[in-house]
Amino acid sequence: MPRIGRVWIFSLLWANLSVLLVVMIQIAGNGAWGPRDLLRAWAYSLVYANVTALPAILVLPGLLERFSGRKRRQVLVVVLGSLSFAAVGCLTSQTLLMWTRVAIPQHFWTDYLHTLQTAVLLALVFALGAFFYASLRDRLREAEGKLHEKEIAAERARKLVAQARLQSLESRLHPHFLFNTLNSISSLIPTDPAKAEQTVGRLAGLLRSSLDNTTQPVVPLACELAITEAYVEIERVRFGGKLRGRVEVPEELHDIKVPPLSIQSLVENAVKHGITPQRAGGEFAITVSLANARLCIEVCDTGPGFDVAAIRAGHGLDNLVGRLDALYGDAARLNVLRRDGWCVVQMILPCS
Repeated sequence: MPRIGRVWIFSLLWANLSVLLVVMIQIAGNGAWGPRDLLRAWAYSLVYANVTALPAILVLPGLLERFSGRKRRQVLVVVLGSLSFAAVGCLTSQTLLMWTRVAIPQHFWTDYLHTLQTAVLLALVFALGAFFYASLRDRLREAEGKLHEKEIAAERARKLVAQARLQSLESRLHPHFLFNTLNSISSLIPTDPAKAEQTVGRLAGLLRSSLDNTTQPVVPLACELAITEAYVEIERVRFGGKLRGRVEVPEELHDIKVPPLSIQSLVENAVKHGITPQRAGGEFAITVSLANARLCIEVCDTGPGFDVAAIRAGHGLDNLVGRLDALYGDAARLNVLRRDGWCVVQMILPCS
């Protein structure tokens, strides 16, 4: 049902209920009334209420619309309109009742003036009440609209801040990764120039791949694993058999999106702080699992482990934690634990 139709029906219903209220007040003030008097009073009131209310309901909203935004004039329209429609409505109703021989012609003006007093009072009360109720409702809707706009603007600003923070963290991450890889190459130049040249070629391919992927906030898991594998191959040139590792990732998870250079950062941390300090080298393992819409990426190594609270600002893992917070908020986290003599770093991500 159209909105205006609902408003008309509600207004007519309210007018008829007010009639019933008036009749009940009259009954309470005159205990001598019988059922016939009650029926007559109720019928009279229904005729007056509907003949008066219906034209007002049809005409007044249009008049108020013409003075939209000018509250004082709208109040004046409501007052004058209510008085006018009450006077004309009562006159029309009295004429209709006399024409149908329900009212006595000799009492026409006496009954009219008596009814008009009550009609004017009710018209002003209900018309002004409805007007101020509608005004408060419109103000509330306007305030809700402005609040909603502010919430949208605040959310947009929050996303822009998070994006700027993410870009800042990533800009620090790229030179960090490049610096560590170039150190690996520089250590090869005096001892094995051929391997150094081969590693430069691998680095070029790795940088091309990483720069293409890190322009996006997330990349497929398969791409991230390829970057990580390239990094491990470069590091293996330096450490040879001392750097051993395995990757256990179900193929059906390869298309899941993860932050770029996230697994690579975890493996780099394992190699640099867990494996290389050991004289005999060590092992690392990458495992990925999915459960309850949560992606669990584990990078384990045979090193001594560390406390996540002790990570220094600017460290690779500190940058990774900042990127996870900017991308996912509280939905992502980094855990460090010991399991069967291995240091386990867990990266938990939401999987949409």
